[in-house]
Amino acid sequence: MARVIFYSKPGCKGGTKQKVLLTAAGHEVVPYSLLTEPWTADRLRSFFGDRPVAEWFNRSAPKVKSGEVIPENIDEQTALMLMLKDPMLIRRPLLQVGDRREVGFEVDKIDAWIGLNPVDESLKEISENLMSQDLQNCSHGHGHEHHHH
Repeated sequence: MARVIFYSKPGCKGGTKQKVLLTAAGHEVVPYSLLTEPWTADRLRSFFGDRPVAEWFNRSAPKVKSGEVIPENIDEQTALMLMLKDPMLIRRPLLQVGDRREVGFEVDKIDAWIGLNPVDESLKEISENLMSQDLQNCSHGHGHEHHHH
């Protein structure tokens, strides 16, 4: 069982589902807000590993959708600078277990890393149901509320 440090946007449905999935697999989830975390460029950079810069971005961020920020045209330094200024641009979630850090919730990758099999038969249906959904995106459909505290 892993202790998963989980940076996401509070109130995001996708993030909530991801946490349920991890908890069902017996992991301890320690949630933090991606938006209020005091990031430094180096620390943020450590989550992206060898992924191309375009994969660091949250595709549903307002500035990406509006075309103000085009991830494919941006270099590492600029990307980090933009993200420190506007954390909405950071792809979610950021995950840390021990010394290893990852970005994005790719079920296969996380399953191979820490395991996503439910610890309990009663949780199996919940997990399978969640895994069949698109967990990468924050679904902004109808009935999506953001709770501001």
